[in-house]
Amino acid sequence: MSVQASVREITHFIGGEQVAGTSGRFADVFDPSSGEVQARLALASVEDVTRAIDDAEAAQPGWAAQNPQKRARVLMKFVELVNRDMDELAALLTSEHGKTIADSKGDIQRGLEVIEVSIGAPHLLKGEYSDSVGTGIDTYSMRQPLGVVAGITPFNFPAMIPLWKAGPAIAAGNAFILKPSERDPSVPMRLAELWLEAGLPTGIFNVVNGDKVAVDALLHDDRVKAVGFVGSSDIAQYIYETAAQQGKRAQCFGGAKNHMVIMPDADLDQVADALIGAGYGSAGERCMAISVAVPVGQDVADALVAKLVPRVQALKVGLPSDATVDYGPLVSKAALERVEEYIEIGVQEGATALVDGRGFTLEGYENGYYIGGTLFDHVTSEMRIYDEEIFGPVLMIARADTYEEALQLTNDHQYGNGAAIYTRDGDTARDFAARVQAGMIGVNVPIPVPIAYHTFGGWKRSGFGDLNQHGADGFRFYTKTKTVTSRWPSGIKDGASFVIPTMN
Repeated sequence: MSVQASVREITHFIGGEQVAGTSGRFADVFDPSSGEVQARLALASVEDVTRAIDDAEAAQPGWAAQNPQKRARVLMKFVELVNRDMDELAALLTSEHGKTIADSKGDIQRGLEVIEVSIGAPHLLKGEYSDSVGTGIDTYSMRQPLGVVAGITPFNFPAMIPLWKAGPAIAAGNAFILKPSERDPSVPMRLAELWLEAGLPTGIFNVVNGDKVAVDALLHDDRVKAVGFVGSSDIAQYIYETAAQQGKRAQCFGGAKNHMVIMPDADLDQVADALIGAGYGSAGERCMAISVAVPVGQDVADALVAKLVPRVQALKVGLPSDATVDYGPLVSKAALERVEEYIEIGVQEGATALVDGRGFTLEGYENGYYIGGTLFDHVTSEMRIYDEEIFGPVLMIARADTYEEALQLTNDHQYGNGAAIYTRDGDTARDFAARVQAGMIGVNVPIPVPIAYHTFGGWKRSGFGDLNQHGADGFRFYTKTKTVTSRWPSGIKDGASFVIPTMN
């Protein structure tokens, strides 16, 4: 691998400092706008991960001993510092991911909202108390941290998802080790510095950059008590199964194919706006993107197509630093090739390509990872482009003749991350919300990502594990419950009892 001398190096953040690592292995970090290498990333060895776990294990008891309010004050300061450096962080995120500056700021802000909720740790960690459960006997519970926990996070939200996982974990008194995506690691490294500036003790937030070697090292070290993951379903299942075999808690979220059902009474102008934003925003690289529109009735489908085609053709693709563009490049050359391959598969399968985004180039940036918006019609459930996640600016229309057919189409899909319905009818919306098989539902809302004090999680092959991300589940996942049954001597002499205690 040839790397220019001017290319910066990205290492690891362990014990409060930048650490070069010992593996001797590196990966290139690209600028998606130009296709040029902009950094060289050190890939962690097992020894590097072990060092991070050593530091985390040593630091965690002291952090856990701090009362929750003192821990919360560090989170408050962290929010202040991230807001101070928002422009810098957004520019850094955009330079490695390719999403627009406005979208990068949204990425960071949605992460901060979970940190803000986690500031409520003194309340969220409260246990329960019952007095006089028996004669002179009281019972109470307490939530205690697990110890060392880890997060393995994806490229598409390099600020939001690390913060979704780190916020509750750290607020609850754990030490957190982050293994971010190799494609855009600079923002996580900068966040580590800001945690330190906010007053977090060294060792409580460590970053190990790397690949499967780092992932497996985290999974197989018995000092790591819980692992959270977001990425593809196959890897989510691998991490979930491996963690379970190792006796760890696991919270793993995978792919998606989010459907939007459009009823005949829907406002189609509103629907078109929603589909353009939810289908093509961030170049479709969102696990909550709407990728399948399901209009009910042929007339509805024809009218929707008439509104969507000119909108898709008019999408402005360009430099993500340009505030006037709708979206920028895909994250990598491999991602671009994958999306182009899926478009060709769709054509070969017989779907109608109303708009084909292949062949797009940006003048002066011909080596960037750009692609225009693609719109397919007459997509059926037997097609690969329908069954598999494309993760690009590709929207498909799968027509249904009835509401029941549309609902069944959504429910039969292997993924169940999110689903939406557009209708003016409350009965239909209520029925859809009750019966659809997905974890997050939008009613006239195209991207139903829950706010930070509710939980985020999908069903079927979109989610593995019993607890969701952020909200109350985030604190449940990163804590263990201890229940105490207590009686103080008061002159009662019961004698020995060989019967299991009951409430009688």
